[in-house]
Amino acid sequence: MQAAAGHNHPLERTLQRTLAAQPLFTPGSRVLVGVSGGADSMALVHLLAALGEEWRLTLVAAYVDHGLRPEETPAERACVQAAADRLGIGCETASIDVAGSARAQRISLEHAARELRYRALEDIGRRLGCDWLAVGHTADDQVEEVLLRLLRGAGRKGLAGMQPRSGRVIRPLLGVRKAELLAYLADKGLGFCTDSSNTDRRFLRNRIRHHLLPLLETDYDAGVRRALAKTAANLSADEDLLASLVEAHWLETVEWQETAVAERPVVLLRRAPFRGLHPALQRRLVERLLWRVGDTARYAHILAVVQAALDGCTGSELHLSRGLRVTVGRDALRFAYPQGQGPWRGRLNPP
Repeated sequence: MQAAAGHNHPLERTLQRTLAAQPLFTPGSRVLVGVSGGADSMALVHLLAALGEEWRLTLVAAYVDHGLRPEETPAERACVQAAADRLGIGCETASIDVAGSARAQRISLEHAARELRYRALEDIGRRLGCDWLAVGHTADDQVEEVLLRLLRGAGRKGLAGMQPRSGRVIRPLLGVRKAELLAYLADKGLGFCTDSSNTDRRFLRNRIRHHLLPLLETDYDAGVRRALAKTAANLSADEDLLASLVEAHWLETVEWQETAVAERPVVLLRRAPFRGLHPALQRRLVERLLWRVGDTARYAHILAVVQAALDGCTGSELHLSRGLRVTVGRDALRFAYPQGQGPWRGRLNPP
């Protein structure tokens, strides 16, 4: 790629300082940028391009067609391609069947869209040898996400919100307000597309964005966004501590056994050392294990596995997502996929 030299806009300089203090990637990285054509992702790809020369980044834009708004897709695709051409970077596209997946799995359109979108982006990134996947979540998205998770009864980890870096996914704009991005696009004369589904009140996130948050700001606390963001930041710091404690107990409680098929490993959870852990650590350890073996780590699944490890009857089984079976043994729980089944996304790697 490559990018324009210098950081002439205040937001470019701010992002450069942020990344210098908390690097999300290393110089010379190859970064796949998820670009929907909307304001946030269009600002993201241009901001990263502005940093590209100094960080020696190679950028590739990726557009995912969800199959839900066929009348808007051509304009979005063209917008993303035009931006890529203007910046001199590659552009990849993928199509996913969100509605079909939602019906098949009996999950919401939002849930299916998120799963399939990340899977498609991960596939592109893997094929192109990208080091990171950059997405355009903002400070406003963080506040909405924390409130949404609160309404759904999330625990401490959920209320910690999205993290700037999660695995290979990076969120460079997580500390930036959407209003700042809109101002940046206006200052640069950059166009973007508007997703009509963002105003559809059938989706809980939209009701939070357009009704609940404005209501809280006007009738309860004008600083509610700052308060929620502060709560997420504080809980995120606590999560770092809990994650380090889980790491400290991982090897003594979890055994990863390779099989002839890499995507279907067998994992053992040793019951004796697991029983000696604090309940909070038990839940976190099981959550990490489920994500590692490819389950969606739903809270109900986490609790069921914890209960099975504590007092499950030998020989009993739990059947989780995508065919994952948990067999209760006298000394350990055995996690494995039967023939023909596999994890819900990506290739698994042992810890």
